[in-house]
Amino acid sequence: MSSSEIHRPDRLHGLDALRGGALLLGVVLHASLSYLPTPIWLFPDDQTSPVASVLFFAIHLFRMTAFFLIAGLFAHMLLGRRGTWGFIKDRLMRIANPLFGLWWVVFPAFIAVIVWKAAIDNGGAIPTDGPPPPPLTLETFPLLHLWFLWVLLLFYAAFLLLRAPVAALDRNGAVGRLFDRLTGVLIGPWTPIVLAAPLAVALWATPDWIAFFGIPTPDKGFVPNPASVVAFGSSFALGLMLDRRRDLLVRIERLWLVFTVMALGTGAGALALAGGPGLSLDPVTDPSLKIATACVYAVAVFTSTFAVTALSLRFLSGHSAVRRYLADASYWVYIVHLPLVLVGQVLMLDAPLPWWGKLGGIVVGVMAVALISYELLVRHTFLGRFLNGRRIPWRRSRQPVLAPAE
Repeated sequence: MSSSEIHRPDRLHGLDALRGGALLLGVVLHASLSYLPTPIWLFPDDQTSPVASVLFFAIHLFRMTAFFLIAGLFAHMLLGRRGTWGFIKDRLMRIANPLFGLWWVVFPAFIAVIVWKAAIDNGGAIPTDGPPPPPLTLETFPLLHLWFLWVLLLFYAAFLLLRAPVAALDRNGAVGRLFDRLTGVLIGPWTPIVLAAPLAVALWATPDWIAFFGIPTPDKGFVPNPASVVAFGSSFALGLMLDRRRDLLVRIERLWLVFTVMALGTGAGALALAGGPGLSLDPVTDPSLKIATACVYAVAVFTSTFAVTALSLRFLSGHSAVRRYLADASYWVYIVHLPLVLVGQVLMLDAPLPWWGKLGGIVVGVMAVALISYELLVRHTFLGRFLNGRRIPWRRSRQPVLAPAE
């Protein structure tokens, strides 16, 4: 009997752990940028390795599609619990408020670290002859790593707008039952290939597409690029459908080995077609190669997404106090991590360590600072209610505090 059949809590611990893990892996992803063989980051280090490229590529392949898949499932769950207005109020409090409130803390901190590094390079004085900052427009607004909150808000709005007329017309539930049957047909070993088809087209149509970076990150401007909308939107939509068919999570779990083997094969193929661990920054220009690379990369995205989802359902579905704590803390950690990563990268530039030692030191240091600040400033304060939907008292009562799933 599978673990998800044994543990059937209202809170899906395996998926909650994966959601938290996807956010926490952002620390590793951004920390690894300094150690890629080709300098692409603000603070490139002398210690580099192609292994860092493989690490970055592997994490970037599945992290956000897995996150949006779970976000869609939890969104449908929350709507069923709280209704439309309750859903809107919750999302405004826990998604819109952190985006528009904490951006004004994170972005200045991000700029402050850049200015600090410039002052170090300038003998301790802040340079005054630099170019003026670009104007902030709707197309250039730097969302940084908080872009996913804006995209989530867009998806929530689209979900509610599309759902309203269907719910009004589908009085007997026929449309809902049709979607449920379609979801049942969709889920199987073929699912990643079906989902990959529109993404492959979107990647192929992306001008100057750099295959190594896969889905272009919509971190600049308020209109996300088409490839990201297709990739993350299809994941989010499937999550919505899966919450209606929770029984299909067991089917996904049982395919964990199949999805894992598929992910390893297609992921290796995508990396090879993207130029290998040496990290090529050249856009794919040859039409035949671009088609092949887009197809393989798109399949790799969804095979890896379903692999980590199935593995989480199979091996992480039991309750764990540590995983639960980290899942709760992951939202705060991700929001504040990027300026901390930059500080760590600057401090490690002259450290007499190999690249993996520097990377490990940054990750451990950032996690320590972020988790301590979460415990002291967030978990037991009003910020905990805004981020996690509840505030945990300093002295817990005997009755457990129930938390929303996302």
